[in-house]
Amino acid sequence: MSHTLVSVNWLNDHLYDTDVILLDASYHLPTTQRDPDMEFVEQHIPGALRFDIEEISDRDSDLPHMLPSAEFFDAAMQDLGVGTGMQIIIYDSLGLFSAARAWWMFRYFGHYEVAVLDGGLPAWKAAGCATESGRGKVQSPPYPFKSLQPPDWTTTAEHLLENIATNEYLVLDARANPRFRGDVAEPRPGMRSGHIPGSTNVPFNDLLDDESGLFKSADEVRGLFSRAGVENTPVVVSCG
Repeated sequence: MSHTLVSVNWLNDHLYDTDVILLDASYHLPTTQRDPDMEFVEQHIPGALRFDIEEISDRDSDLPHMLPSAEFFDAAMQDLGVGTGMQIIIYDSLGLFSAARAWWMFRYFGHYEVAVLDGGLPAWKAAGCATESGRGKVQSPPYPFKSLQPPDWTTTAEHLLENIATNEYLVLDARANPRFRGDVAEPRPGMRSGHIPGSTNVPFNDLLDDESGLFKSADEVRGLFSRAGVENTPVVVSCG
């Protein structure tokens, strides 16, 4: 079982394993005017099913992508054919963007047999691997998905306001640098530009190789976080 990253070669070798389920968690910012659902129907990795982070969220909140309840998540996974004990592989159409969020959600709800496809759909296509169209076919899982008690992995706006004075946490902002600096408008209407006072910018795409779109080496990633001040201090990560 893999818990973090798998390569295109690994997925190609295990694509039809009975205990592997592949999820397309593509998401696009509102300003791109792209429809990830339509793009999935047009082209996806064979056997993949659609994990929609817009739909699999707290529908009672007026904020985007808030975590759903464990009961809601369990029901959504049952509808997707995801069961306990399955190896989940997640990718997105940009290479690495929203797939990591879906990966984190599974871990938050206690499912650790989950990995991200390094390089996502672009890497799969660049390797000459096949794609297919359509909605995908859901299979009933051998065992129902059952969340565990969520860990204490989230915080609140009130706590972050306190942190401005206490510096209890190092706050890392994963957005692109122009958004962090407030040089460009946020993609969601009505959201102010800029960043949380005292936070440090580590753009997510700095973790990726410019040419291949794959993750940089572990040493390079460690160096990047070390330069940002990540040592033994507790960390809170934010995005847009």
